[in-house]
Amino acid sequence: MLLLFCRWQLKYLRVATRFGLLAEACLALLLLPILRGLSLFRLLGIQFEASVRYHIWLGTAMIFFATIHGGSTLFVWGVSHHIQDEMWRWQKTGRIYLAGEIALVTGLVMWITSLPQIRRKKFEFFYYTHHLYIIFLIFFLFHAGDRHFYMVFGGIFLFGLDKLLRFIQSRPETCILSARVFPSKAIELILPKHAGLKFTPTSVIFMKIPSISKFQWHSFSITSSSSVDDQTMSLIVKCDGEWTSSLYQMIHAELDSDADQMRCIPVAIEGPYGPATMDFLRYDSLLLVAGGIGITPFLSILQEIASAQSNRKYRFPSKVQLIYVIKSSQEICLLNSISPLLSNQQSKKWHLTLKVFVTQEEQSSVTVREVLNDLSLVRAVRFGTQSNYAVNGLESLIWMAALVGITSILFVIFLISLNHIFVPVEKKLPSEKLAAPSEKVVSKEKTPSWVADLIILSSFIIAITGSTLMAILLRWRRLKKQTPPVSLNQGKAVQVLGPIEEEHEINFGGRPNFEEIFSELEKETAGSDIGVLVCGPESMKESVAKTSQRKSQCFMMNANKDKPYFNFHSLNFTF
Repeated sequence: MLLLFCRWQLKYLRVATRFGLLAEACLALLLLPILRGLSLFRLLGIQFEASVRYHIWLGTAMIFFATIHGGSTLFVWGVSHHIQDEMWRWQKTGRIYLAGEIALVTGLVMWITSLPQIRRKKFEFFYYTHHLYIIFLIFFLFHAGDRHFYMVFGGIFLFGLDKLLRFIQSRPETCILSARVFPSKAIELILPKHAGLKFTPTSVIFMKIPSISKFQWHSFSITSSSSVDDQTMSLIVKCDGEWTSSLYQMIHAELDSDADQMRCIPVAIEGPYGPATMDFLRYDSLLLVAGGIGITPFLSILQEIASAQSNRKYRFPSKVQLIYVIKSSQEICLLNSISPLLSNQQSKKWHLTLKVFVTQEEQSSVTVREVLNDLSLVRAVRFGTQSNYAVNGLESLIWMAALVGITSILFVIFLISLNHIFVPVEKKLPSEKLAAPSEKVVSKEKTPSWVADLIILSSFIIAITGSTLMAILLRWRRLKKQTPPVSLNQGKAVQVLGPIEEEHEINFGGRPNFEEIFSELEKETAGSDIGVLVCGPESMKESVAKTSQRKSQCFMMNANKDKPYFNFHSLNFTF
């Protein structure tokens, strides 16, 4: 049906089309920041949790442009009295308007449920509605057509392969070896890992517990060091949400049971994902600022620094100061894994100082040693295991590159084959070629445009499925050859402290004064290059960042080599 528009309406439609192209450009980049196994950002030194913000910005921009694109088109249809005719049309050729409307509504639902006010309070609701991206992409394909879909296909193709790699890596499932329950609803889980698996400090894993949810994955910082623990890895979970509270109740149920052998708790693991290098630790001195459960990445950093003192290959800080801000003094128990590092400082080549700030308790005579040695605050449980598999980590870069190449070849082969089968090209005699332009148009219109879209979708699904089956077979054969049985005796005991230096201190009833802390550190480390790492609430990150920037700018203005320079890093992890 031919539509008639005024000049201003046509110009407005052209502007709306430009906004649609801007939304398409955002979509082309939207999925790249959330790749894990094929992460491009990690090669640039950007962690997954930090790169997610780019995904949020691109998603917001895409929805903004798409809303203007769709709203403007509907507005022009309305003022020209064509909205009833065009809004519900599923055209045989060209852009399918109804598919675009469904994609826009789906995108708006995903964006609204991802707002911080909803995501933090109703994470499960956000998590499940975000899987509507499948519907969004399919209807975007029908709306934009195959030519425009190829503009965004690169990111979608890599995202699909990344999902494939994560699925393969999380199989087969392993079991929790042991757990320790700390005060303030925190749990430390001990997992088996392959002896050859190495990871850098601040690495994270994604964990799924099928007995709690068969679909939900949650990320946690690894608190152990692969240089210290060859057979196990540990993580600490703060049990505040619905999923983590279910885990807390499950562990407590095992603690309260009278069974001689605790039942196995199967878990699926993705990762570890971490920085490619440890350049962020190459400083003369290091200031670590943690708030609450934000202590977890620093536990792995401190253990890595301690284990690397005998290795001259790497340069690590000789002086480390840890500022730990907590609500209750019982949360000091989370430092149990580094308790040996807090004692016998004279025998070390590096120096660790701890300052604890308890914000919601009055003055007390309790000491760091007393809290860490109070074994009644920590309850431990060992689990039975029915799995002979440990966490193996990511596949090699060559393996992943080969999989990308094979999947790409399969996609192209099936795309050409299906096009040849379902979109036949009519052969014409040489004498008919000059006189048959109208016939070409007619024959082209016989094949609906959505057929080409379905061919792209089918080729992609077939290629991914074929690659998945091949990759599962290869991984299964490799695991059978190299996976040792998991020992039930592998687990961590509660550390008991020896003498502790008097310089470790606990301050009650107040928050740290970062101006004073930075000034004292300046005096103690004159001429040093100081790295500042912070992990915790956003307000604390901002306070430390502002103080660090003021100090650094002041030292740069003085241009004095004897003055230290503060290098600020913010760790963005979920726990």
